[in-house]
Amino acid sequence: MQATGKVGLFGAAGAAGQSIAAALGAAGRDYRVVGRSRAPLEAAFGHDPHAEIVMWNPDDPASISAAAAGLQTVIYLVGVPYDQFAAHPPLMERTLAGVTAAGVERFILIGTVYPYGRARGNPISENHPREPHTFKGKMRLAQEKLVLAAHGHASGSTRLSTLVLRLPDFYGPGIERSLLNGVFEGAAHGKRAQVIGPVDVPHEFIYLPDIGPVVEKLTRTPDAYGRWWHLAGTGTITQREVARQTYALAGRGPKLMVAGKTMLRMLGLFNPLMRELVEMNYLMTEPVVLDDSALTKLIGPIAKTSYEDGIRHAFDAAREAASANANTHRSAAKTA
Repeated sequence: MQATGKVGLFGAAGAAGQSIAAALGAAGRDYRVVGRSRAPLEAAFGHDPHAEIVMWNPDDPASISAAAAGLQTVIYLVGVPYDQFAAHPPLMERTLAGVTAAGVERFILIGTVYPYGRARGNPISENHPREPHTFKGKMRLAQEKLVLAAHGHASGSTRLSTLVLRLPDFYGPGIERSLLNGVFEGAAHGKRAQVIGPVDVPHEFIYLPDIGPVVEKLTRTPDAYGRWWHLAGTGTITQREVARQTYALAGRGPKLMVAGKTMLRMLGLFNPLMRELVEMNYLMTEPVVLDDSALTKLIGPIAKTSYEDGIRHAFDAAREAASANANTHRSAAKTA
C-alpha cells in the first residue's frame, strides 16, 4: 500500500469521525479535523498530538479551500439535519470545487444505503441498481454522483481521485444517533427502551470503531478510487435480540416501547424529526444488507466485532455514563 500525506476529516465531530481519527492516530499519522465550531472538536480531539483543529464555513468557497490547503486526502462526513436533505448536493458541489482548487488528491465520501432504494434481494453487491424512491435517497444519490463525476478533475498538475464507502446503520459505545441507542440507555437506567419497529426483522448493523481502520487503509490504496464500495457488518440481528442480550447483561428481561410507522406519523405532527423518519421506515420493514466481498478482495481481511462483544461494549459505556450521571446528581443534591 502507498504511503500517504495528511488527511482531513470534514465534519469530524461525529462518531464516525472519531473512529477514523482514532485509527489515523494509532497509525502515527497526523490529521486535520474540520468543523463549524471549535468546542466540540477540542473536546473530541484536543488530547491527540496528531490532530490539527481547523474551522470552516461550508457556505464560503474560500473557507473550504483554506480548510483543505496542504491536505492530500479529504474524508467527507458532513451531515445536515434530517429535514434539510436538499442541502446535500449544493454543499457537496462547493466542497468539491474547494478541495480541487486546494490541490487535494483524494476524496472519500462516507455514504449510506439510501441511494439504492428497496433491495432486490439481500445481500446486495455494488452492482445493485441505484433507484431511490424517497426524497432523502434521491438527495444522497445526487451527492454521490457529484463525487464520482469529480474523479479525474484536475487543478494544475494535481488530479482528484474519489470514492464512496457505503455503510449500514451503526452502533457502539456512547453513540447517541444510533438506532440501537435506546436499547442500551433503557437497560442502563432500568427503564423501557424506546425503539422504532418492527423489532423482529433481521437488520444489519456495523460496530462503529471497526470503521476507522478500513477508512485509514483506503486513504493509502490508490486502486480503490473511481468507484463505490460496501463495508458490511457481521451479518444480521433483530432489535429484539439486541434487547434480549442487553437487558440480560443488566440482569433483567427486555422491556420495549415500539414506535411503528403509524406512531411516527402521529409524533410527526409535533416533531419534525419524527415526521422525516416516516419515509425511511421502509428500511425497518425491508432492510438493505450489504455484501463487502469486493472490498475484502481489495484490502484483505477486515476485522469486525461480533454482535455479542459490540453489544457488551455499548451497554458497559451506557451503564458507566448512567452511573456517572447519578453520582453527579447526588453530589449536586448534597450541596444544594
